[in-house]
Formats: sequence, structure tokens, C-alpha cells
Amino acid sequence: MIKSLRIALTAGVFAIASSTAVLADGHANPMVGGAKMMMDMDIVDNAMNSKDHTTLVAAVAAAGLVDTLKSEGPFTVFAPVNDAFAALPEGTVDTLLKPENKDMLTKVLTAHVVSGKILAGDLVKMIGEAEGGKLAIETVSGDTLTAMLDGKMVKLMDESGSIGTVTIADVKQSNGVIHVVDTVLVPK
Repeated sequence: MIKSLRIALTAGVFAIASSTAVLADGHANPMVGGAKMMMDMDIVDNAMNSKDHTTLVAAVAAAGLVDTLKSEGPFTVFAPVNDAFAALPEGTVDTLLKPENKDMLTKVLTAHVVSGKILAGDLVKMIGEAEGGKLAIETVSGDTLTAMLDGKMVKLMDESGSIGTVTIADVKQSNGVIHVVDTVLVPK
């Protein structure tokens, strides 16, 4: 059995390698895509500064999710990098970005978003407490991601069985947190 998680969490630390920028207020936030991620900026504005998330930003705009992800939240976003989108079967991204496929694109994107703010330390603790070391996380789309540990790395499995790795954790935003992932997590 997998322990379920319906989100509304805060606080934590995560041991994952990433470059760090020290912000003006003295707090550290990981750099993403060569850009400083500012804790006083929202998820969309920070993602727009990351050269590793241009496909995600274009997809969020095409799905009409910009206003949602700029709202108060809080949200936890497992943000796939450009290479993750490029690894999808040829033509998939172009197909998803077509206006007639907006609902499908929205479902894919919201399968990467969890309501609430989950910092990596909390996530790791919950995985450790979950039966079998597998934690079910309900996404905004209504789909389930299964979180597990591989050493100190958090792995996420989508409903199709694809597994991605959190490569940069705890990128704090004014309206939540981003965890960068190396795979597009596809809903069933």
C-alpha cells in the first residue's frame, strides 16, 4: 500500500547538489538555468528567467495557466527542463501546443503541480514514513505521482510508469516552490 498525501505542508531542507545564489536578504536559493531565482518573484516570473525552462514557459502560456501560476498559491511545481520535453516522442510538444489540444496540454502541465508548498525535507521525511518507501502525491490534475528515494535522490513516477529525478530542489518562490525534474511526467 502507498501512503497518500493531500498537500498543505511547509518547511524543510534537502540534500541535493545544485549551484546556489545568495540573495540580497542573505538567504540562499538555487540557481536554475543560469539565472538567480528570486524568492520575492512568483513561479512564472522566475521560470521565465531560466534558460532551461523555455519550453515549459511556452507550454504554460499556451495552456492559459499563467494567471493561475502567478496567483497566491501556494503551489509545488515539479518543473521539467527543456531536455525533458525534447526526450518525448518526436512531434509531441508541437502537437500539445496546438490550440485544439489545450485541454490535453493543461492536463499534462497540471500533473506537475501540487496544491500547497512541499519543501524537499518534508517530502523526504514523508517518503521515509510511507509504507514501502513510496508516497502517493495527488496533483492538481487529479493524477497521482509516486515519490520514492534512490539514495539521497528523490524520484517521481507518473501513472504511466515513467520515472524522473529531482535535479534541483527547493527553489523558493513568492507563491510556492519549484523542484526541477529531468522528465516530463505524463498523466494516464
